[in-house]
Amino acid sequence: MPDGECVAMAAMLPGLADEPLPVPDVADLDLPPSTVDVPATLSPFCSTGPEHRAGHTYGKAYRDVVRALRGDVRAAPDVVALPRTEAELVSVVDWAGSANVAVIPYGGGSSVVGGVEYRGGDHSGDHRGVLSLDLTRMDRVLEIDEVSRAARIQAGALGPVLEDQLRPHGLTLRHFPQSFEFSTLGGWLATRAGGHYATLYTHIDDLVESLRVVTPAGVSESFRLPGSGAGPSPDRLFLGSEGILGVITEAWMRVQDRPSHKASTSVSFSSFDAAVEATRAVAQSGLHPANCRLLDQGEAMFSGAGDGRNSVLVLGFESSIGPVDDRLALAVDIAGQHGGTARAGSGSGSGDAVEAWRSAFLRMPYLRDGLARMGAIVETFETATTWDRIGALITAVRTEVGAAVREICGADGVLNCRFTHVYPDGAAPYFTVIAPGRPGAELSMWDEIKAAASETLLKHRATVTHHHAVGRDHRPTYDRQRPEPFAAALRAAKNALDPNGILNPGVLI
Repeated sequence: MPDGECVAMAAMLPGLADEPLPVPDVADLDLPPSTVDVPATLSPFCSTGPEHRAGHTYGKAYRDVVRALRGDVRAAPDVVALPRTEAELVSVVDWAGSANVAVIPYGGGSSVVGGVEYRGGDHSGDHRGVLSLDLTRMDRVLEIDEVSRAARIQAGALGPVLEDQLRPHGLTLRHFPQSFEFSTLGGWLATRAGGHYATLYTHIDDLVESLRVVTPAGVSESFRLPGSGAGPSPDRLFLGSEGILGVITEAWMRVQDRPSHKASTSVSFSSFDAAVEATRAVAQSGLHPANCRLLDQGEAMFSGAGDGRNSVLVLGFESSIGPVDDRLALAVDIAGQHGGTARAGSGSGSGDAVEAWRSAFLRMPYLRDGLARMGAIVETFETATTWDRIGALITAVRTEVGAAVREICGADGVLNCRFTHVYPDGAAPYFTVIAPGRPGAELSMWDEIKAAASETLLKHRATVTHHHAVGRDHRPTYDRQRPEPFAAALRAAKNALDPNGILNPGVLI
């Protein structure tokens, strides 16, 4: 983002820097020396070069951005492996197990929860070195079953690479997380990523037919099935396992015909509570809109979809078989019964508010980075809860996290809310916090705000994460959310599949 835009954004908050922090050059970074020598058999697809090591040090969380801007790369991996085949991947895992080297699956590096940063094992210093595992050279669509409408895809395929290979067949995976450009299929599967659809097919889980996974104990490959009642699902063991049980190498994924019919509009509400009720009614209607995102007054203004006086519900439908204007009209009618006012001329042409929201959605990560360069604290946290609890949860977050921001930062910040996904029984609120930071104290302030938000979520029995994964940042809260018998079973699975404890240590357990 240009420096001029960074300065303009800083005008939103008092007390920020006058000029953005410069982006450091890789050549100027003080990388720690690598402590690992890989065998000659692995060297053709392994790198200890500064660009690879620095580029694989962090993910994309706020605290990652701040440390990178400061040139702090003390957590850099010793070596980056970029295998081209599953056989090369197996050789990496086998060597790392014998050499006591931690293996951190990197995906596309878009983690915002500390999922790709080594911070020690159960006891810091347990591992002799750290290897970052990058599968982006394994990025092919290997096979397409047009009869069953499924595709066998390598896990290292980035979103655009995957879609480019499906497009000539008239097919799409239709999974578009905000990180689409910079994340991989394997990363989506390992973190149970949320994607494009705001209803129905919300998570990557819904699109999985079978998985192939390399573990230190052997290769796991499930049958291709449309459904099965044969015991606990082997795929479910690895979906959301965040790289601690094995490395997903490929998957058969359910694909779709590319949509050719689309319609969208926006609906404004003077009352946020009424907007929530309208959103619930649409979610429970069985219409299954592709887009059903509710923006509170601040979020609507921030994205350019509103003027700050009204909440805005963004609705969109799509289909590959026929027009969807009638379904959109039904959803608009439902919203109107709750006091909503639709943009005039709703239909196949997207309105200004819809386009403004879409543009802001895509630009948000760059905006966050620009604000970080100006010294702002920028935190997002997302959750999910049932409709009967949603109002109390949002009120508590605004009150309690708002008070924490005021105490920690010495000033009121921006605290906006939107719904990213909705279900018949609940919704996934996504909160954005922007506040002035103190130079040099940004990370500790971020940690305090994160802790306050986590406590509020726990108190209301809302999930610690709906689609951002657990990683290392959410681990303490996740430990308190999950049932203890399940935690014991997860530890047992870890011990069975990764007896040397080399796979992404410190995540989940």
